[in-house]
Amino acid sequence: MDDLMVNVDRLFAAQLSADVPPGAAAPVQVPAGIVSYQAVRTGTDTLLTITAFRSAELLERAQQGAAAIRESLADFEVEEIETFSGEVAISRVSEDLLTPVRPRT
Repeated sequence: MDDLMVNVDRLFAAQLSADVPPGAAAPVQVPAGIVSYQAVRTGTDTLLTITAFRSAELLERAQQGAAAIRESLADFEVEEIETFSGEVAISRVSEDLLTPVRPRT
């Protein structure tokens, strides 16, 4: 799981940071329209990812590109169990969340 988290951060999540220019070379391009992304460890070998998009249209486009992301993680035997989507009803963020959390290497 540690190696998976490092790869997810390096290959995908880091592209959402302000210090990475849009269109920078990356193994897999992160879909446009993502406003937040979190990967939460829910067990020894399970995790939950939460991705918020600017619009439902951008979410739909991103789902088409999700296969490339899963393919790039094939060595980790990632299995998508279930996907939910919906409109954000309440959103708040503390200053603590604005500091990126990086996986331990």
